[in-house]
Amino acid sequence: MSRPIHARLDWAALRHNHARVRQVANHSNIWSVIKANAYGHGVLSAARALEDVTDGFTLIEIDSAIALRKVGIRQPILLLEGFYQADELPLFAEWELTPVLHTLWQVDALIAAKLHVPIYLKLDTGMHRLGFTADEFTQVLARLEAAGCAASITVMTHFADADEDRGIAEQMRCLRAMTNGHALPLSLANSAALLRFPESHADWVRPGIMLYGASPFPARQSAESLGLKPVMTLASELIGVRDIAAGDRVGYGGTFVAEQPMRIGIVACGYADGYPRHAPTGTPVLVGGQRTRTLGRVSMDKLCVDLTYLEKVGDGETAATPAIGTKVTLWGEGLPADDVATAAGTVAYELFCALAPRVLVIEVDE
Repeated sequence: MSRPIHARLDWAALRHNHARVRQVANHSNIWSVIKANAYGHGVLSAARALEDVTDGFTLIEIDSAIALRKVGIRQPILLLEGFYQADELPLFAEWELTPVLHTLWQVDALIAAKLHVPIYLKLDTGMHRLGFTADEFTQVLARLEAAGCAASITVMTHFADADEDRGIAEQMRCLRAMTNGHALPLSLANSAALLRFPESHADWVRPGIMLYGASPFPARQSAESLGLKPVMTLASELIGVRDIAAGDRVGYGGTFVAEQPMRIGIVACGYADGYPRHAPTGTPVLVGGQRTRTLGRVSMDKLCVDLTYLEKVGDGETAATPAIGTKVTLWGEGLPADDVATAAGTVAYELFCALAPRVLVIEVDE
């Protein structure tokens, strides 16, 4: 019998979240962001689930983009960091991929390759990671026009504070100044901007985390309040139950010490499955559908949970306190990944992306 931990992926929930994007940004085309193996959900399966509803896909990894083409995905595919070496450029033409150009050497390489492909130009409007400055943008436009190598040009930028109090106003002012006089299509909004700032919707939006059912600003609004459904549910079972006395220590380092007699459960899930090792005592978890907390330090294959005050599970005479075999939800349906991530001092993105290969994946489409 296999170890009981598994990740359930609900593709109907993914399409529901995509429909929510369509509802909010109803005048924009949608780039579905499926980089990083679709945030840990499986790039090929996620693309298949969305191919009939989305307008295009965005990735970082060219090998994943080519894999999508090989299985028949025909929507536009945007590579968010473009190409890393000039010798990759023929692949963009062969597989009909759209590069994002963000630095001058990429422009040089594209012109030298004498290809005719659609391109995106990334502008640095204040995040100061990747992107052209105002002077570079003017230069690049002139060079591309003279070379005739761009089948189309779209301008994009990325917001640093769409999920924070500062918002996007300053970056939008910078964008308008940089593009003044250039009537080019725009792609601006990530999930946070898409939901908070309608002025960012433009021609294309780029939802990422909201597609997978997590909130881009969990401190402000829950995913449920935003109309989103969890796609990934990570679940396991109790594989041990024991009573401990006041003063007993739990787990490596004994970081949790019982102040009174307690009942604890041991769950088949640890950091080798992708659960955050740094999650402290008190991180929420569901046992038999009841919310409780983790205890002590997360180990490689196991973690401990508090069963002390949980009600009986089951009906009538069969009702019993949670016992070996009781279902445990680590995050997902009934327990937002954002709650777990907040308790662990991280974000839902990291939880999803960290899902380990050894975890059994069950795909449903209901």
